Amino acid sequence: MIDLYSDTQTRPTAGMRAAMAQAEVGDEQSDSDPTTLALCARVAALLGQEAGVFMPSGTMCNLVAILVQTRPGDEIIVDDQSHIYNTEAAGAAAIGGVSVAALKTPAGLFTPEAFAAAIRAPGRTAPRSALVSVEQTTSFSGGSVWPLETMRRIRDIAHDRGLKAHIDGARLLNAVAATGIAARDYAEGFDSAWIDLSKGLGCPVGAVLCGSRAFVTEAWRWKYRLGGAMRQSGILAAAGLYALDHHLGQLARDNAHAARLRDRIADVPGLALEAGAAQSNILCFSVEPLGVTAAAFAEACLAEAVRLRAIGAHQIRATTSLHVDADGIDRAAAVIRAQAGRLHVPRG
Repeated sequence: MIDLYSDTQTRPTAGMRAAMAQAEVGDEQSDSDPTTLALCARVAALLGQEAGVFMPSGTMCNLVAILVQTRPGDEIIVDDQSHIYNTEAAGAAAIGGVSVAALKTPAGLFTPEAFAAAIRAPGRTAPRSALVSVEQTTSFSGGSVWPLETMRRIRDIAHDRGLKAHIDGARLLNAVAATGIAARDYAEGFDSAWIDLSKGLGCPVGAVLCGSRAFVTEAWRWKYRLGGAMRQSGILAAAGLYALDHHLGQLARDNAHAARLRDRIADVPGLALEAGAAQSNILCFSVEPLGVTAAAFAEACLAEAVRLRAIGAHQIRATTSLHVDADGIDRAAAVIRAQAGRLHVPRG
């Protein structure tokens, strides 16, 4: 099976498993797990933030960042294809009592001007605009990489208008691998930011949410409330430290593999690829010109041992990760080409 469904399908490598087995542990809840403390300090330094807190998931990172930086009845501003808006079970609304303003975007990137226009004027009958989130890289819209200057303009507009600014950094390190811009440069001046450990880095669990020391103190409070506090979490944190030592180079290969797949299917009749596709480790394309649904196309490829993700009616997403090598990409491209040729019905 060549699994391109998501980079969440990664499994711990042998070296990572050994590091987990040998981890020095303590009680995380009393700040006595040395491996967890080391991971949080390392990620905070990576992002140029004062402190960090280890979380079970990126979903909890986003939710806690929202809960710390908003109050019930507030509104947060995100792109319309973001995780916060689409795939985190409406946690901001269900738990935080916060509404979401989702900006219509091409490729998941909104402009500073669109953001500024979405900030509500103060009024007793309107929600208070309180937080903006930038998802770097984008996910369901195809792994687009936000330009650094655009992120900084959005951050500055937020602060000038009294909002907080957050980075959903699930694949931030893929952006770093694609551009050579340091993670701390992307996160500079943002009120909160996090990186995921369980996607391209290959860890079984976890993410680290960072911000000021005061922010992390409040984030810990919400971590307790949500049931996210652990005991000997060093077993999991050791995987993160191992990944930061050994798997960062893999992210550049993953990005290259997505571009390789793009190049091998770009000329296939019936497949529609957006300009600028595969900027990182995600490639999206539409099968609408084939006259079939995304689900039908994904099922046809799965029958040939290539797993893709159907998104909506016609969108296919392929995501590269550490268990798929160049030969696997070539095999996947051959299957995609073959199935597109089999299913394509020329119009006219």
